Amino acid sequence: MSDELRIVRAGSLRSACRISGPDTGPPLLLLHALGEDSRDWAGVAPALARTHRVHALDLRGHGRTEWPGTYSVEAMRDDVLGHLDALGLDRVDVVGHSMGGVVAALLAMHRPARVRRLVLEDVPLLRPREPKPATRPDGELSFDWAVVAAVRAQLDHPDPAWAQGLRNITAPTLAVAGGPASHVPQEDIAELVRRVPDARLVTIPAGHLVHHARPQEFLAAVLPFLGGDTDRRDGRDLDLD
Repeated sequence: MSDELRIVRAGSLRSACRISGPDTGPPLLLLHALGEDSRDWAGVAPALARTHRVHALDLRGHGRTEWPGTYSVEAMRDDVLGHLDALGLDRVDVVGHSMGGVVAALLAMHRPARVRRLVLEDVPLLRPREPKPATRPDGELSFDWAVVAAVRAQLDHPDPAWAQGLRNITAPTLAVAGGPASHVPQEDIAELVRRVPDARLVTIPAGHLVHHARPQEFLAAVLPFLGGDTDRRDGRDLDLD
């Protein structure tokens, strides 16, 4: 992926992003999953950058953004807002995968005027769940291991305000579900869609990593949506198997 790495000051944090696409293209923000970084989007960013000015962020504690040692999804949301302010981006399209989708949803419900269209990749309505131990991989990591425990604790015991706030999302929203192969309960993705006022669901049976496993199908769903195609096929959810 040919891009420009840019470091900006987002509040008190040094925030990194990879920028690609035409200067005049509508801004599109990409938010990665836990333990990933902006490079995670390399398989789909070039296609997205044909029509959009793509900003693939490294979230707090990941990649080249600072690793301050204090982590929460709300802090990541605020970092994203600071990043947008630093770049003078008033209103953006946002695509978020997994944890990045949680951050994207929090952004859209907290500052609805800042989000034009929202794509949530395999992101469920969060419910309390039994914590599972995490084992640190061997070797050097491209993210701060401390972020895993902090974010997992929040996802295991989600703030009830998150679910309540979904009704405040005004952006047209596309939920991309990974189907039965995903570890994410698909019924909880459908429930999230029911709670967002203007949302639809498309299922691409690829597992949790939809944009990795089936990039062309992912792009076939996302690009028309970002371009303004809001045809709901008579209100039915779509299955792109």
